[in-house]
Amino acid sequence: MTPSRTTTEDKGLDRVLDRTVLLGYSRLGYAIRRRRWAAADPRPGALAGRTALVTGGGSGLGAATVLDLARLGARVHVLVRSPERAAPAVARIERQLREEGLVADLRIERCDVSDLSVVDAFAEDLCSRDGGTTTLDVLVHNAGVMPPERTESVDGHELTVATHVLGPIRLTERLLPALRRSEYGARVVFVASGGMYTQPLPVDDPDFQRGDYRGAVAYARSKRMQVELAPLLDRRWSPERISTYVMHPGWADTPGLARSLPAFRTLSRPLLRPAEAGADTAVWLAATDPAPASGTFWHDRRQRPTSYRSSTRPESGDTDRLWRWVAAAAGVDRP
Repeated sequence: MTPSRTTTEDKGLDRVLDRTVLLGYSRLGYAIRRRRWAAADPRPGALAGRTALVTGGGSGLGAATVLDLARLGARVHVLVRSPERAAPAVARIERQLREEGLVADLRIERCDVSDLSVVDAFAEDLCSRDGGTTTLDVLVHNAGVMPPERTESVDGHELTVATHVLGPIRLTERLLPALRRSEYGARVVFVASGGMYTQPLPVDDPDFQRGDYRGAVAYARSKRMQVELAPLLDRRWSPERISTYVMHPGWADTPGLARSLPAFRTLSRPLLRPAEAGADTAVWLAATDPAPASGTFWHDRRQRPTSYRSSTRPESGDTDRLWRWVAAAAGVDRP
């Protein structure tokens, strides 16, 4: 079988896995795809001497991301709302790395990314450290919420959009001084959800003020925002030598899933991926060389379509309209 034929068949199988969802998002899809990945990608020590920050890094996908970034040599800031609750997970990561003969440099940081004033205070503090020379090479926006009832952030915005969209964009903007200092070109990764495929861009009601509120729908809507804004954020941040990505982890077995969708977890548990498999593409995007094309959407180390149905595909001008609302709500409006 020729290499070109193998590549064509590989892409065909991957496309089938992606479209069937049940197979592609499960542990089975991950197991099939990973057999075709290069063994040393990312290469060992790929992030040695670099600094990363992971929001929501105290459990689930976030903790798995912290572990693998540290395993690749990065110093990792673990950003959480409650350092006290995150401390045992961070200690476990440190212990695991010691058992592997590796030295971890993990630093727990307190910040609620849904609170814009708290975001500002944290970013100002981080950027002022080391005499104002702090450098950040990787920023992973993983923190997530799925409230059962409509809840507002302290700034008056629906909580999922505040946590998944407004806070992360504000945090990235406030960390630009540190991101600019990356000699490698910084990378920003948003952790989305395959659930976004079920929702159109809520350009006329981004704060979910109308209709019957459902936490899973609000979650998916905010993740659709992340995906559709990625090309715009790339244009905004690429002059700073920053690459921007959005990925989705498939169906991963995490504490957040158990809390928010217990029935789904019970029914699908045999198919759920371990958190490490869900985090794999975020880590790969942060560390693979050369950097993938920026402003793009990924799952299992391959770029994916952002819509499969015309009903969820934004119309011309919708993303720009949403951006104007997001920029104003996040307080980052500038030419």
